[in-house]
Amino acid sequence: MAEKWLTVTEAAKLSGYHPYYLRELVRTGNVKARRFGPLWQVSRDSLFRYLKAAARSNDKRRGPK
Repeated sequence: MAEKWLTVTEAAKLSGYHPYYLRELVRTGNVKARRFGPLWQVSRDSLFRYLKAAARSNDKRRGPK
């Protein structure tokens, strides 16, 4: 099955995270992404794995605002 990719804007809408925070997650390797020309796209599966882990975490700073 082909991996599904989201723009940072789409990922922000789905997750509730600010695009700047999503870019930080990409830089730190917490969420998988790739670049297509000038645009970054986030792996949908990787984003949802991160969201599940954040929901289980006791550190409430990791959740969406």
